[in-house]
Amino acid sequence: MRPPPQAGEAKKELPSVVAAKDHNAILLHAVDEAAVRAGLSIGLPLANARAICPELTVYDADPAADLKTLNDIADWCDRFTPLVALDAPYGLFLDITGCAHLFGGERALLQIVTNALSRRGFAVSAAIAGTSIAARTLTRHVSGKIVADGAEAQAVGPLPVSALGADSAVTTGLRRAGLKTIGDVAARAPHEISARFGSAFTTLLGHALGQGDAPISPRKPLPDYIVEKRFPEPIATDTVIALTLSSLAKMLVAAMDKQGKGARQLEASFFRTDGAVRAIMVETGRPVTRPEMIDRLFRERLDALNDPLDPGFGFDLIRLAAGRTEIVVQQQRDLDATVHDNDEISALIDRIAARIGGKRVVVHLPLESHIPERAALALPAQHHLAAASAAA
Repeated sequence: MRPPPQAGEAKKELPSVVAAKDHNAILLHAVDEAAVRAGLSIGLPLANARAICPELTVYDADPAADLKTLNDIADWCDRFTPLVALDAPYGLFLDITGCAHLFGGERALLQIVTNALSRRGFAVSAAIAGTSIAARTLTRHVSGKIVADGAEAQAVGPLPVSALGADSAVTTGLRRAGLKTIGDVAARAPHEISARFGSAFTTLLGHALGQGDAPISPRKPLPDYIVEKRFPEPIATDTVIALTLSSLAKMLVAAMDKQGKGARQLEASFFRTDGAVRAIMVETGRPVTRPEMIDRLFRERLDALNDPLDPGFGFDLIRLAAGRTEIVVQQQRDLDATVHDNDEISALIDRIAARIGGKRVVVHLPLESHIPERAALALPAQHHLAAASAAA
């Protein structure tokens, strides 16, 4: 047995690594700071690593868990901007255009994100630039850098070519050609680089230098309308949550009413202080234009949850979004009893669907078939109520 440490003796930190199988070889997939100090690096065979450091702690790589964690972080980042894209396997793109001023500017927003993730035990490297590729290139070597528009080439020029994240064969070829920094590569004519390393690398280089940019692919489509409320002190009581949803519903309806639209799909997102995010969605058969109807639908949905809404230590942000809207067609409702009845039926279907699920409330449409049991087709009532009325 190892003797216990003497009084005043600092406890030695043992190196830890993550190993993964690659081409029938077990290589180091990730290393911590203690492993780096011991001389280990990513890509080193595990057998060699054990020979260098016999006290090595090895964990098996779990790509599925890594992806889930990355998605959880992306959900948390939705509080800063609705445009969040995955940059697999370990990165995220956040389009903060028009959002930074809400958090005190770009520098303050960068500090908020990095500090919050660091407190949760993550090693974070972040940068802000005019193009997503330039920002990603900077994060590999210069964390915390903010580059003004048009200054991308000057910022990434001194960085090594490995910061571009190109294929290892391309990076090795550049070094053998004497091109060690991105500035060295940028100094060559584009046709020379394309002839030697391909057009895809030339495009990547151009984006890193700020010459155009590849659009990011957000994880979620941008809603038509978004309203939200942030709290200086987290809230946790059902009464305050219900009142907040009611006030947000009024704000959302007021915004849609200016464009003559109603909501067909609504999503309420609850951001907890510990980083967890809970989203609840409801759909409607007809465009909703009344805040009390939105409030009632979410009350039905919250009451029917199998997994109740757990505030934990409280919510510091609640957001209400209309993911899909339609133009509201005004109809004569005072004299037309049919329109009034259809509205009541549609509202009833929406409330039942919010409680038990839209797929469980169906209407039967006639279907041409000589087999009696196939003469009717069951479809969700929310989306086919008009067709069912016409068929009847």
